[in-house]
Amino acid sequence: MGSAPAGTDRPAHRDGNVLRWLGAYTSSMIGDNVYYLALSWAAVQAGTPSQAGLVMAVSAVPRALLMLGGGVVADRFGPRKVVIGSDAVRCAAVLAVAALLFATDPGLWPLALLAVVFGTVDAVFMPAVGALPARVTGHGQLARVQGMRGLAIRFANVVGAPLGGLAVALGGSATAFGLAGLLIAVSVPLLISVRTRELPADDKTAERTAWRDLRDGLGYIRRHRVLAPLIAAIALGEFGFVGPLNVGLTLLTDQRGWGAAGMGWVVAGFGTGAGAAALLLTVRGHLPHAGRVAGVAILGGSVAIGALAYAPSVAAAVGVALLVGLLAGLSGALCGALLQTHADPAYLGRVTAVAGLASLGLAPLSMPVAAAAIGWWGTGPVFVASAAVCGLGGVLALCVRDLRRAELPR
Repeated sequence: MGSAPAGTDRPAHRDGNVLRWLGAYTSSMIGDNVYYLALSWAAVQAGTPSQAGLVMAVSAVPRALLMLGGGVVADRFGPRKVVIGSDAVRCAAVLAVAALLFATDPGLWPLALLAVVFGTVDAVFMPAVGALPARVTGHGQLARVQGMRGLAIRFANVVGAPLGGLAVALGGSATAFGLAGLLIAVSVPLLISVRTRELPADDKTAERTAWRDLRDGLGYIRRHRVLAPLIAAIALGEFGFVGPLNVGLTLLTDQRGWGAAGMGWVVAGFGTGAGAAALLLTVRGHLPHAGRVAGVAILGGSVAIGALAYAPSVAAAVGVALLVGLLAGLSGALCGALLQTHADPAYLGRVTAVAGLASLGLAPLSMPVAAAAIGWWGTGPVFVASAAVCGLGGVLALCVRDLRRAELPR
């Protein structure tokens, strides 16, 4: 696998190597969606609601604690090998629980253990997934690949939950876990067939400790004139975005009396907007003034988040959510492409890990904060405050000259 991937000069959507990677990623993401539905259903059936909630949350701990180390692993061993190994372990773990559930009724303990294993493997899997596209295609195609990846995520979200629900209805949690394992398994041979561009061997790698590699990676990010402010902008945007669009939206629809159907329409509006942004990047493949556009999109999305709390009807809320999804999807894809094109490939796993920790470690903390704040001050002020935090990310992107002027290669 030492040669450059074939077709790096071709558009990504016509490159068989990229399409094999995309097929593997899509199958794995659909499997993830089926797995989470199966896990939540099995946990509710086996324990109390509080116990089920604990099982669902327990995977977040090892993922957050080990994410930075996962970036070191991805850079040391190569993202392709790490993704293949991670999917193999995830597949084996899910199928083992499926077999156990078919044979007996073991209670909550295997579900909790599976959640811990999934969270631990995710800590390695996610940085490697983020670092892999730069090894699969040329830099000029990374914006298009980000769009294709966004479409795959939207497709997996739409298809995965109904598939999981159908599997539960037909054969219970064991069948759903089995389906999830098979979908993840499909990704492994596809990934094996993907050709990647490997980096020159570093003779000093074996002499360095993992801790030294981690410190080097953090120092590299801190000194970088684009990556450091970009990751800070991502963290601010995520922290201001996650609370209102998760806990806050549920409380808002309940207060307005829009019901579950109304909330579903608002969520669908957001998903449609995000999908449209991904499709735009997939078709165009390049947007000029990427840093400036990302900053403006973050700012525009933050204004839309604040406006969502004051939407007078479900229809108006759906329209605002559509705008939020479009701008958030555009800024997220551009930020991801800028990360991949401005980071040295030797550090990309660690760069992705730090960015992922900002969204998976820091941002979820905003959910209980947003819920408590809404109880004290109401939805309007909290949505506006969250929008202000999100908007700071856009202000940072526009005020830092090197990030504002950052471009994507053609």
